[in-house]
Amino acid sequence: MSGQSNTVPEKPPVPQDVQDAIRTLIRWAGDDPTREGLLDTPSRVARAWREYCQGYGEDPSRHLARVFEEVGGYDEIVLLKDIPFQSHCEHHMAPIIGKAAIAYLPTDRVVGISKLARVLHGYARRLQIQERLTAEVAQCIWEHLAPKGVAVVIEASHACMTARGVRTPGVNMVTSRVMGTFRSDEKSRQEVLKLMGY
Repeated sequence: MSGQSNTVPEKPPVPQDVQDAIRTLIRWAGDDPTREGLLDTPSRVARAWREYCQGYGEDPSRHLARVFEEVGGYDEIVLLKDIPFQSHCEHHMAPIIGKAAIAYLPTDRVVGISKLARVLHGYARRLQIQERLTAEVAQCIWEHLAPKGVAVVIEASHACMTARGVRTPGVNMVTSRVMGTFRSDEKSRQEVLKLMGY
């Protein structure tokens, strides 16, 4: 025996009013929340939404607190692209699934590249609209890294459009926010967008 416990960690309890709200929604949708397959659904859905929205419990800017100043004179674009993310729209609470490209032009410091993805996820794990998500990520990097320029492009599919309403699958929405040099200098903007694939 290794002495390790095989017990599964206990799941945090879900408040009764939250479970009741989900049962009401199931009933309103036309199903019976007391049937066998749906008995545990209210607590599962509640825990899933707690996970989907865990961004409310964090400050994404904390990921940019540790920077590196020994950059060997590097002063060109830093780009992380094709970062996958998931969010939920604040209008229908339907999934938003997409990818982002985040770039900045450093002054005298850089940040670990995984931190850019963490900033994106911190804001994405909230009820969102894509336009605000794009702006929040860019503003966070602008304020906390003080670079010469920031560019963020997000491309995503919205289930509120593909699975309901107009029901048009295969449509992606593209949003962008450019700041600093990437906004004021046309050549720099074209260069960063080309590197991003746009």
